[in-house]
Amino acid sequence: MTDVFVSLRQRMPSLSKAENRIAQMVIDRPSIVVESTITRLAELAETSPTSVARFCRAVGFGGYKEFRIAIAAAHSREQAARELFRVDDAEIDAGDSALDVVTKVAYQEARAIEETARSLDLDALDAVVGAISTANRIEVFGAASSGLTAQDLHLKLHRIGVPSFCWSDAHLALTSTALTGPGDLAIAVSHSGQTLEANQILRLARDRGATTVAITNYPDSPLSELADHLLVTSARESRYRTGAMSSRLAQMAIVDFLVVRLLQGQIDRVGDLLRRTYDAVQGHRLDGGR
Repeated sequence: MTDVFVSLRQRMPSLSKAENRIAQMVIDRPSIVVESTITRLAELAETSPTSVARFCRAVGFGGYKEFRIAIAAAHSREQAARELFRVDDAEIDAGDSALDVVTKVAYQEARAIEETARSLDLDALDAVVGAISTANRIEVFGAASSGLTAQDLHLKLHRIGVPSFCWSDAHLALTSTALTGPGDLAIAVSHSGQTLEANQILRLARDRGATTVAITNYPDSPLSELADHLLVTSARESRYRTGAMSSRLAQMAIVDFLVVRLLQGQIDRVGDLLRRTYDAVQGHRLDGGR
């Protein structure tokens, strides 16, 4: 089940200015919602109760009461997670010690993976696994830090004999995608879902009749609209933690979910391939592979 804070962060780009202001206040200070009436929250967000009610509906709730209950439950889970990591405030400050930084980063990284796993559409995951299993060829693309995720997926697929291509150059990716058609698969990775090249590649693949997949943090993004199957991450950003840090971990988790699910029931077929690829590089170890 999707955490309400995850849902709020994912929906913020599509909210109005007033709704965005309410969402940011709720994310930053959830105890306000737990303790306040709709009128009080409206005053603090410098808007009207009507706008707050509209906001609640916009993020998937029937009204403020239902929204308030969801926030209280999520806030309680958040506090329990912080207690586990012994973190009072997850945000990193300039005066934090090395221990504080390590603890807070570990907390945020664990939360990114946990929230991604909890909110992931499992039917979509299996649909993508099925598409990978039957595809004639697979195009994988990501720019910048998302390119690391794309490359990781490509290498893992390549090791088990799944035909895939991954390009760091957008022009090469587009020319390769132009050769796709029905029965092929194109996977684009973009944290924001706004990356121009990722959108161009999925649009081209869709026009060619290939199945399209998007891995993104924002289900309402332009990239998501081009995808037949959508896998959504949950990554938090802050002043000291750019999206390139938290999003990368969440994306890598989805890659691992896909690959392990793909391997299930096929270990006899791919076991020999994995062993051969492992043995092929043992001569390049200083210990000779021992």
